[in-house]
Amino acid sequence: MKQSEARDWMRMEIESSSRNEEFARVTAAVFLSRLDPTLEEINDVKTAVSEAVTNCVIHGYEGGAGVIYIEAQTEGRDFVISIRDEGKGIEDVARAMEPMYTSDTTGERSGMGFSFMEAFMDEVAVDSQPGRGTRVTMKKKIGR
Repeated sequence: MKQSEARDWMRMEIESSSRNEEFARVTAAVFLSRLDPTLEEINDVKTAVSEAVTNCVIHGYEGGAGVIYIEAQTEGRDFVISIRDEGKGIEDVARAMEPMYTSDTTGERSGMGFSFMEAFMDEVAVDSQPGRGTRVTMKKKIGR
């Protein structure tokens, strides 16, 4: 395998707490730096990671205790990150991914989390089972 095709990976677990959102996005950005991304690419990934982690905290665990699992890898110029919770899951993934849809009844959430992830990443896949949790896997080609 050539150096440009080398595969690196990382895995971490963090407490489901809004204070860990910044830690998760900065860690992802540092890991991504191996691919020598532009500042725009770094900010795109940080925004997407922030949204996914926030979804775990707010919707997955509803602000309660839990663990958020983050796995990232690079292969060639591809960056892939998976963010998973073992929370309540999503009943209707297609509906949840619609812009402006939110299950939040307080009026504090805009319902744009998945839309932001899709806008800033090349691919977004959501796998969820009610009562078992949700996994969001996002991919971005670095250095087009």
